[in-house]
Amino acid sequence: MASNPNRRTANIVRNTNETKIQLALSLDGGPLDLLPPTAEFANHNPQYEDSKPVPPECQDTKTHASQISNLQHIWIWTGIGFLDHMLHAWAKHAGWSLRIRCRGDLAIDDHHTTEDTFLALGTAFTTALGSRTGLARFGYAYAPLDEALSRAVLDISSRPFFVGDFGFQGPMMGQLNTQMIHHGLGSWAQNAGVTLHVDVLKGENDHHRAESAFKALAVACRGACERVVGREGEVVSTKGVL
Repeated sequence: MASNPNRRTANIVRNTNETKIQLALSLDGGPLDLLPPTAEFANHNPQYEDSKPVPPECQDTKTHASQISNLQHIWIWTGIGFLDHMLHAWAKHAGWSLRIRCRGDLAIDDHHTTEDTFLALGTAFTTALGSRTGLARFGYAYAPLDEALSRAVLDISSRPFFVGDFGFQGPMMGQLNTQMIHHGLGSWAQNAGVTLHVDVLKGENDHHRAESAFKALAVACRGACERVVGREGEVVSTKGVL
């Protein structure tokens, strides 16, 4: 990947006994190098036989959550299809480039994989953001999806806090427990160092409710991360520090 000092990027490796995660993020889009090969992501490593489906070895393989263009590189594989779908929507509408692959203990359930993916993404977000100077800091957005409507409000405050109201009617969406959307976004806010409120205001279909929430979050992130011309180096806080 060509060096560009104006692009805010991060590369994260997060390995525990429960999950192995590689992640690359650019808050400003553009190309991303392929995630480097490791033993954890060898397709036939018997140590991880309980974490199928196995991420494709070739990251140029088109998957259900991949989209490569001159403006954005998005390639996501966690083993949980609905989680991949939400992360894809988030990255796309935030203007990010994002590569993620995760091998988690899905033989148990979706909890550790979801939680750790959001924690890694939060770490990548705050790492890529850097000094937090010269930013708009606040972002908010509404996003509809058919009958569903969601609102997201974000403050890059260094005061981690999350409030979410989703009103899901069912316990699962695909292989993702609906509780994990709330828990996952709370985990992201914690590691990202942001205050985040996400509310689904209306909607009958749980898929639509979730996707409208992630799209609203994406647009709010894009606004909050915007660099304001003339504010370079300024801390946007009366405290003088974020």
